[in-house]
Amino acid sequence: MSEIYLNETEAALLPQLYAEVVRHNRNIISADDICRLRTAIAKSIEDGHYQRDKYGINPLIHNLQTMQALAQSLSPDREMGIAIMLRTIVASGENSIEKISEDWGDDIAHIVNGLIKVSSLYSHRAAVESDNFRRLLMTFADDIRVIILMIVDRLVLMRRINHHPDEQFVHDVAYEANYLYAPLAHRLGLYYIKSQLEDMSLKYSNREIYNEIAGKLNETKAARDEYIAQFIAPVKEKLTAAGLNFDIKGRTKSIYSIWNKMKKQHNDIEQIYDLFAIRIIIDTPPEREKSDCWFAYSVITDMYTPNTSRLKDWISIPKSNGYESLHITVNGPSNRWVEVQIRTRRMDLVAEKGLAAHWRYKGIKSESNLDNWMNNIRDILEAAETGPLQLIKNFKMDIYSKEVFVFTPKGDLYKLPNGASLLDFAFHIHSKLGCICTGGKVNGKNQKINYRLQSGDTVEILTSSQQSPKLDWLNFVVTSKARNKIKQAINERSNRDSELARELLQRRFKNRKIEIDEAIMMKLIKKLGYKTVTQFYSAVNAGELSPADIIDRYLELKSASETQINPTVSADEFELQSDETKTSSSDILYIGSNEVKGMNYRFAKCCNPIFGDKVFGFISSEGVVKIHRADCPNARHIHERYPYRLIPVKWSGKIGEQFGATLRIVGNDDIGIVTNITSIINREKSISLRSIAIDSNDGLFQGHLVVGLTDTGALNNLIKKIKTIKGVKDVQRQN
Repeated sequence: MSEIYLNETEAALLPQLYAEVVRHNRNIISADDICRLRTAIAKSIEDGHYQRDKYGINPLIHNLQTMQALAQSLSPDREMGIAIMLRTIVASGENSIEKISEDWGDDIAHIVNGLIKVSSLYSHRAAVESDNFRRLLMTFADDIRVIILMIVDRLVLMRRINHHPDEQFVHDVAYEANYLYAPLAHRLGLYYIKSQLEDMSLKYSNREIYNEIAGKLNETKAARDEYIAQFIAPVKEKLTAAGLNFDIKGRTKSIYSIWNKMKKQHNDIEQIYDLFAIRIIIDTPPEREKSDCWFAYSVITDMYTPNTSRLKDWISIPKSNGYESLHITVNGPSNRWVEVQIRTRRMDLVAEKGLAAHWRYKGIKSESNLDNWMNNIRDILEAAETGPLQLIKNFKMDIYSKEVFVFTPKGDLYKLPNGASLLDFAFHIHSKLGCICTGGKVNGKNQKINYRLQSGDTVEILTSSQQSPKLDWLNFVVTSKARNKIKQAINERSNRDSELARELLQRRFKNRKIEIDEAIMMKLIKKLGYKTVTQFYSAVNAGELSPADIIDRYLELKSASETQINPTVSADEFELQSDETKTSSSDILYIGSNEVKGMNYRFAKCCNPIFGDKVFGFISSEGVVKIHRADCPNARHIHERYPYRLIPVKWSGKIGEQFGATLRIVGNDDIGIVTNITSIINREKSISLRSIAIDSNDGLFQGHLVVGLTDTGALNNLIKKIKTIKGVKDVQRQN
């Protein structure tokens, strides 16, 4: 190896490190493999490819240390160890994946490719904080062994950067280790690695807190060891006397775990309940596991008072991940709380040594797909007899195969369904962005809006103010948001176009002094074959229909309609019916400009006019003149649609019989208020009370009175008198 490549410290470390790696891996990596690796790496160094990275990390030392840590923590297979050493050769461009596949086999090439793809994600610094980043990492890895290698690789890196000069680099690595790799290590049962990652992460991100806790632990180590020995001695004696075969040991909690407890409990380190724990591991056959654990529990609780609120029984009902143990907290010597964990040898092996998926322990966030996938991993690992990693080499990581994860140029990471297009992504970012999207740059290359996204793509959206949603866009978008927004935009544009066409047509009608009858217009639209008004006006806007032609056909339809329904359009010539009980011969109304006598009429129920109201007449299709108030709710509609059927009406000047009028009264629900109202009505000689309805709620009443009176003067006088009654808030005439 070149001395220029290795500094003095590394040159001294390399022979020792190399010897240890060979010794730890001699059972899985042959001498021929080692020789071939040496040759390939030496050539890469001589060609200048095996270089330090931008942070000064020596890849040769780093890869050897990763192999060493992997061998110490797990039982790796041949492919994993070789892939670690070859990844730098491929990443530097010395060899291709195809060349690795040819020289070393497809499996090693597959792992190397996964390592390089995962490493490439770190150019998107901002996205590491996203929950989607972990999903993308597992999608890119495509092999559980790649994830394991990345976890161990991160452990080695964390050990090497303790006093690295680039503080931001150290902070980023520490954050990723705690946020990303420690939870993954926990899910795979790599608890020793997980604890180290968490401790070093705290050390690099908050060295003051780390040093404070570590200092206090060092200060109390002798006393703590003495106390543990004092606690264990009588327990050991009692359990031995009871005939149990067991091991017993004490351990101090990790610094990160202690820091978490300090934050949760808002206590100093001295007040933490379980600063250290005693673990009792019992050797016993499977059929006696539960009984022996509970027997040990009874022995300990006879000696020390337990805190029953902190009993955790995961033996009677094991955790869903298979974790089994009995945790109790007892008041030991000197009135100090001690946590005691009781489990069998098998339980301890599953919890500590295996790769059991007991990731839910400690409250790690879960996902249903990941749950099932991890359960499958655990089943495979627990059934392994010839090395667990040999069995999972073909276990595909397709838990997120229904999703794709893409980056923005700023490093933000987004999740979309598999098959999503570039246009889907634009609408996912913002609806307005999708509406003006013309395409995009994917990994620096121009792509059309129908490009199907791939996980890891970096996408930049290109836009134009001239762009607008098209109907054919619906053929290649898959997200409901994109589909809905495209339909909405098309409908809004269609409505705008329709409104413009409507205004144009109305102006043309007005220029020819023609009032549009909506009923006739609707008939014309249906006759022309359009299902909706919007479609009709869209055709006008598009030039498919001529306004002049529409007006001509409208007039034809109107003329035909009037001839069929109403042959006479003059009110004076309208044929009146004679079956009504009221006529104008001796009545109070003059109907028609010539004060025609004998016309049948009826007072409209929609407004109930009374003598003195401003009124007008409307010749109904039955030939009866209906008398409406001028302020009738239907007056505007009648004047606009049927101006030719109106007839002038005025009161004759003599008052006839009583008219019905409805009053709405609102007031306080006081005793006697209704009596006072009816008394006023009864005192009026020309007014009669025909009906009354009262509704009371929350101290208020609302009443509707129908009174008979002769004219508007009597009505207005009555309203004034009722308003003077104490408790009445409002009186109004109703239609």
